[in-house]
Amino acid sequence: VHFPDVERVEWLNKVLVQAWPYFGTIMEKTFKEVLEPKIRAKNVHLKTCTFTKIHFGEKCPRINGIKAYTKEIDRRQVVLDLQICYIGDCEIHMDISKFNLGVKGVQLYGTLRVILEPLLTDPPFIGAVTLFFVQKPHLEINWAGMSNLLDVPGINVMSESLIQDFIAARLVLPNRITVPLKKNMNIAHLRFPIPHGVIRVHLLEAENLVQKDSFLGAIRGKSDPYALLRVGTVQYRSKTVSRDLNPVWNETFEFVVHEVPGQDLEVDLYDEDPDKDDFMGSLLISLVDVMNDRTVDEWFPLSKTTSGHLHLKLEWFSLVNDQEKLHEDKKGLSTAILIVYLDSAFNLPKNHFEYSNGECGAKKIKNNKYLKKMEREPSSFVLLTVGNKTQKSKTCNFSKDPMWGQAFTFFVHSAHSQSLHIEIKDKDRDSALGTSVVCLSHLLKDPNMTLDQRFQLDHSSSDSFIKMKLVLRALNVEEPDPQRVKAGVNASKQVPVRVVEKGGNQPKFVSPPNPEVSKAPPASKDSAALESLPIKDSREDLDTLDSSTVPAPSETVADLTEAECEHNPEHRPPSALHTRAAVVPSLPVIEEMRLAPSIASLGSLPSSCFELSSSNLDLYNGTEMPLGEIQLTVRYASIRQSLVVLVNGCRNLVSSSNRGVDPYVRIYLLPDRRWSSRKKTSVKKKTLNPQYDEKFEFFESLEDVKKRTLDIAVKNSRPFISQERKELGKVRIDLSQEDLIKGFAQW
Repeated sequence: VHFPDVERVEWLNKVLVQAWPYFGTIMEKTFKEVLEPKIRAKNVHLKTCTFTKIHFGEKCPRINGIKAYTKEIDRRQVVLDLQICYIGDCEIHMDISKFNLGVKGVQLYGTLRVILEPLLTDPPFIGAVTLFFVQKPHLEINWAGMSNLLDVPGINVMSESLIQDFIAARLVLPNRITVPLKKNMNIAHLRFPIPHGVIRVHLLEAENLVQKDSFLGAIRGKSDPYALLRVGTVQYRSKTVSRDLNPVWNETFEFVVHEVPGQDLEVDLYDEDPDKDDFMGSLLISLVDVMNDRTVDEWFPLSKTTSGHLHLKLEWFSLVNDQEKLHEDKKGLSTAILIVYLDSAFNLPKNHFEYSNGECGAKKIKNNKYLKKMEREPSSFVLLTVGNKTQKSKTCNFSKDPMWGQAFTFFVHSAHSQSLHIEIKDKDRDSALGTSVVCLSHLLKDPNMTLDQRFQLDHSSSDSFIKMKLVLRALNVEEPDPQRVKAGVNASKQVPVRVVEKGGNQPKFVSPPNPEVSKAPPASKDSAALESLPIKDSREDLDTLDSSTVPAPSETVADLTEAECEHNPEHRPPSALHTRAAVVPSLPVIEEMRLAPSIASLGSLPSSCFELSSSNLDLYNGTEMPLGEIQLTVRYASIRQSLVVLVNGCRNLVSSSNRGVDPYVRIYLLPDRRWSSRKKTSVKKKTLNPQYDEKFEFFESLEDVKKRTLDIAVKNSRPFISQERKELGKVRIDLSQEDLIKGFAQW
């Protein structure tokens, strides 16, 4: 396959062939002298670890092509994309106790970006080299020894995905490896540059999709389409529209874009089936064109299929440090992003008993083995939370002064009211070593909306700190260049796309066919869009159409990370298990799937966006002594035919135990008290002012909801045999007295 802007570099491959044996010798020495001692120090069970054979083989990596960027980049840098392919015959064996583990052959291919910057006027002329994969590289491993078990179907997918996650944590955007070439070169801004921008994707509708549902080889009926949207390693899944070849989604997703050119928007359509989901077409959109056009609202023809068009509205937001752009969005969409550069911590306590209210705790421990475990340095990681999105850092083992060196991004819809919650935990004991809360409004006091300092840790030692840099940037839509011809539908890339069919090992290039261009309705004209809507359920469709021009709001675009799904099992969508088993997208670089509710599909407003109504809510508990307050946001989403209840948080709860309480919120829509219809938030540990920001939906008609009562109780998660009081407080809300379409928010 010929790419006009990718150059062959056979001379470089010849150099690699000559140098490979010497590289292998260096790596063998590194494994024995550096890696082996580190593995032995990790754990007492690994003290006998020995590499018995290290051979990197005769086959060296090959560079299939190099693309050099000369436009859209800074003049003080050189950007290269290397297409790397390694089908190696390396052999590495390791003995641990009496077990033999090993690897016999590795296949790896992906696009490695190399950035040389800054260019200097004196030797060595280049300040530093930055390396990263734009997307997850494809990886296959042949195991040897006892690890042959990992070749068993089902297990090998799990092991390779774990290794891919390990690679992604270090080499895939937004993470980078930066090597300084000049002494005293400050590389912090090279390792963690501010992202290029944010792309907001409105997934509106599709038409003329291919029929995929069949029975005994015959077409049985219409398909059940859904969409997968990806930028880099972040992937969202739309809702499934049942039995419709002209589906209407009206969903909105947001992605942080770290590299342009480099990252593209990929959309794959699938037909959901009980056994195997059928591929229905795909789309690859250049984010460079969207960045230049600012807004693209087009019908795009689908590739790799015989028919079908997809209607997308794409908005590009640049990041600015102008506080005037931070006005709160009336529809609950993001107005800013928070970038957190997590650097390090100092003087962490060895355990949570070491400091209790600033004094040494007097807990007696009889077990010497446990005592030794508590006396060693902590293995700490950090949980960072903004709203209902939590991200987890890597773990630094056995250090009271851990160095993380990672960057995280969060979408922010209200910089004046939201906060960043930090919790440092010990991996081995699952105990908190310190916490900190930073109100984002503090960043507004700085003209650059930046805080770079050490923050004192609460619930920790008096001299325990965490060092972070926080950067807040407003999302801004700039006016496009009036002289520029808009790309429009040409933003769709009609180039060969590398795909791997499920079950195939070797990559192959599939050139998209030229689909017959059907008469796509113009996206800009409401009348034409109305004609394209099905006649049935016209009221609902008209409601849906209104939300396509102004997308229906939600409190945030929250991607539920793996950590969130583990801690909050109630958050996991019901289709999550099925989705993981389903056919993954055709591009092999994404193995991990992160499901997220979209903005329009949730159809609810954040509490900060409601006008506070003078609701006659019974907020008293029937006793003279108040038991605290709970903040709720309630609204009826007419498009989804559901009552949306947002549990924001509680304050001033009364503890029922000397050891503290672990509160959660339970919701019933009375008179229905069935266990299956119960809604429950996650449990917040040891706090009387928990923050939840969790949303729940009851799918009932508005007439039925008006006859119901919300029964909301705050409870203490306690051991089964405990004698402690479980219920901390309760409130009932008569929904017949409320304007649910307008919604209300109240403590």
